Amino acid sequence: MKAIITIRNVASDLVTTFWTPTFVTIFVFIVAYALWPRNKAAFDEVSRMPLRQD
Repeated sequence: MKAIITIRNVASDLVTTFWTPTFVTIFVFIVAYALWPRNKAAFDEVSRMPLRQD
């Protein structure tokens, strides 16, 4: 049986093997940065910004 290589198959394989793990890794780093204890004070200050009465 002859293998049929199409753009759709190549694109699907590329997304599955490269981009999905890449974006999952980026997402994990963003969540870790947001939950890191050192950043708590900065995020708390920014979260109260809409409530300020200037």
